[in-house]
Amino acid sequence: MASSKSSQLELLKPEIPDKKYFTIGEVADLCEVKSHVLRYWEQVFPQLEPGKRRGRRYYQQKDVRLVLEIKSLLHEQGFTIPGAKAKLAKQDVSAQLASGDLQKDSCLAMMQQLKSEIQAFRDHIQKRY
Repeated sequence: MASSKSSQLELLKPEIPDKKYFTIGEVADLCEVKSHVLRYWEQVFPQLEPGKRRGRRYYQQKDVRLVLEIKSLLHEQGFTIPGAKAKLAKQDVSAQLASGDLQKDSCLAMMQQLKSEIQAFRDHIQKRY
């Protein structure tokens, strides 16, 4: 059942044009979010780091896919920002472990970051209830 839901979500995602760089306006239009939301997400989600040249942001396809995933987590799946951060951090660790790119020191640092994000999420939940 979970796979059918994820495949339905995939069908709803817009097709990303085949280009190397996107401006913030193009990403905002493509992902149906405001530019100020993208700038805020850059501050909140460390994985979202568009390149910057002469004061302008340039997103690559991987950045656009990440924006779509963040939007899905927050707007469709009901995650809070701390929850979405924790989920993305966990995915990063899993992907690096699977590819063998994770070194012992970076693994420890990522696990400590994940732990602090989970604690922040727990604190956030406890304040709400």
